[in-house]
Amino acid sequence: MKVSRARVSFLVFVFLGAGLPALAADKDKKHDVDAIGDRRVAHRSIISQEKEIGIGKQYATEIDHSAKLVTDPVVTEFVNRLAQNVARNSDLAIPLTVKVIDSPDLNAFALPGGFLYVNSGLLLAADEEAQVAGVVAHEIAHAAARHWASQMTKATLLQYAMIPLIFTPMSYPVYLGAANALNIAVPLAFLKFSRGAEAEADMLGLQYMYKAGYDPTAYVTFFSKIIEQDRRSPGSVPSVFASHPPTPERIISSEEEIKRILPQREQYLVSTSEFDDVKAHLQTILTNRRRNEKKEGPTLRKRESTDRTETDTQTTTGGQDKTDDKPPVLRRRD
Repeated sequence: MKVSRARVSFLVFVFLGAGLPALAADKDKKHDVDAIGDRRVAHRSIISQEKEIGIGKQYATEIDHSAKLVTDPVVTEFVNRLAQNVARNSDLAIPLTVKVIDSPDLNAFALPGGFLYVNSGLLLAADEEAQVAGVVAHEIAHAAARHWASQMTKATLLQYAMIPLIFTPMSYPVYLGAANALNIAVPLAFLKFSRGAEAEADMLGLQYMYKAGYDPTAYVTFFSKIIEQDRRSPGSVPSVFASHPPTPERIISSEEEIKRILPQREQYLVSTSEFDDVKAHLQTILTNRRRNEKKEGPTLRKRESTDRTETDTQTTTGGQDKTDDKPPVLRRRD
């Protein structure tokens, strides 16, 4: 058992302790916009990059089969080009796959391994192209920092840390108590970690959209839109934002990051006429799709009344031709 404990302690030390000096140095580089692409922002993980991509691909396949995707080339080409431009100006070290989902939710999400999904609701709600770029940059930051793999690593190490308690004499009740406490504490700890990851993705995302030429203040404007939407219709904001830091807090932090680490530019890309055209085109596509879905519903077919009449006539005439319109003839009985 001492060997098992030593192995567990070694794993915890390697992944949570030994990397602290390196992480401190990397943290300084995370604020250097000029070093984007040549710095380490990915968190340590026991999950390989190849494994993470494989897991993300599996999840993506399930989503592709279950969700309604927007496959119109005008829309998908524009969104993909926007996202790839941000990815080229980021720390992402793996290919990015981009798809659009037909969903009214004002949201986008990234799966492990660089699989990005953008909801149609986000595209239609955005006033400017830079707002979409800001959300996309935030999700690319999650993939670049490998937040999912890092979270899974911490969960695995916590499970390993509980194993020795099972084999310690007279400590099984202690193990049960610790396990019960763990079931309560882990979600709270991961919620805190998740909030930290979201804050980091905000910071990195602002840098990525800035590097790509977009106005970073558009990202702050997007959060204001979320607050306004939630005030007009409470509960309309997707529940995924519940794990994010409070929106007012993110607005203040984002504004501070912009002033502190992003040099002023004379010109920014805010929006384009192409974005407005794509929005109008997307709205037309979705409107036609909803109309066709209503038309394709079940319909009642009226039964022809002549079927019954013809049958009755044939029976009454004793096998008389059903096309004969003459009245039946009465025969005299001898």
